[in-house]
Amino acid sequence: MGVLGELMHPSGAIEANKSTLLEGKRIALAVAGSIAAVETVKLARELIRHGADVIPFQSKAATSLIHPNALEFATGHEPITNLTGQVEHLWGANGAVDLVLLAPATANSIAKVALGIDDTAVTSLVGTTLGHGPVVIAPAMHEQMLDNPATQNHVKTLQERGAFIVEPIHEEEEAKMAPIEAIVEHVLQAVGPHTLEGERILVITGSTIEEIDQMRVVTNKSTGRTGVALAQEAFRLGADVDLWFGHGHTEIPPNLHTERFVTVQDLINKAPKAGAYDWVLVPAAISDFKGAKAEGKRSSGEPQTLDLVPTPKVLPELRAALDDEESEGRLIAFKAEGGYDEDALVEKARRFAKENNAEAVIANRLEDVKVEETRVHLVHDGNHTPVEGEKQRVARRILLKLQEVLS
Repeated sequence: MGVLGELMHPSGAIEANKSTLLEGKRIALAVAGSIAAVETVKLARELIRHGADVIPFQSKAATSLIHPNALEFATGHEPITNLTGQVEHLWGANGAVDLVLLAPATANSIAKVALGIDDTAVTSLVGTTLGHGPVVIAPAMHEQMLDNPATQNHVKTLQERGAFIVEPIHEEEEAKMAPIEAIVEHVLQAVGPHTLEGERILVITGSTIEEIDQMRVVTNKSTGRTGVALAQEAFRLGADVDLWFGHGHTEIPPNLHTERFVTVQDLINKAPKAGAYDWVLVPAAISDFKGAKAEGKRSSGEPQTLDLVPTPKVLPELRAALDDEESEGRLIAFKAEGGYDEDALVEKARRFAKENNAEAVIANRLEDVKVEETRVHLVHDGNHTPVEGEKQRVARRILLKLQEVLS
């Protein structure tokens, strides 16, 4: 074999370097003629970073915006721009690819697929896959084009035929293609195990903040990363997820519907809404104390005495909301402690579950929490399961184990 034959394509260097969630999956990336096509090199490589084998398709209009060589470099596959005797347009329908991603989707390509007009490799592929395999569509066009009643009807037709539409960003009078991260998350959800499909899950994370004057606050240490990982994995497993996020230092994925809170009282006020969910997970670092708020700013450089008083408890309010709805909503509490051995930690978690009428408690020692990794104990009905590793993997294992023990 010659030297070139021995070389690995550059896409191999990034394969599965983020996760293996798409390992063994073939994704057909269908690129239509929007200026957003210039983002598809990044999109393709992000899919590869999760383990996917990406097969690019391009319409003629798309080739005038991004050269086929660019997508071949990104994926290691020559883009399909014309259909041949290999019947490439049937790959999504016959299982040769696991998912078809139309990104960007123009008003023209959406209309053609909705009306059954198969005049390009892109529209033929998407049209024949609908109803036979998963299709994710990420529109990108001028706002007026998306608002056109005809386009809206075409989008509705595609949704009725099983396509998932990734909502674009509406700004500058344009419906811009959704962020790459959001598109990838919807792909992960579409091809992943839908073990939580139909479940409504609320994750409350980050820390609360209580003011002690107009400049200063008391709070708890929390990045919010564990809660975001739980919400993200619940979404990937098919759940309908909402995230309530306080103060934290982690990026929130753009696909997650997020509401913000600041104080403990904010959470108390929002608690009645929790009754609408099947699961409520509370990894939030909620303040146990608050100080009397001083007018203006406390003097600096002088000794200060801060009288702390207990804050209202949030878990009982969440429990009451779940019970008021007469639903089977489950409350999953979290307990972090320092200085305990694991046996003592588990015993304290059992008492905490009983005190708060929680179906399960996720407990951890502060000594076991690191930036990227953690070790926790899932405590339920007298049993406990230790889970440790990278936080994203731990989050998925927690959710799968909760589903197992609470079903």
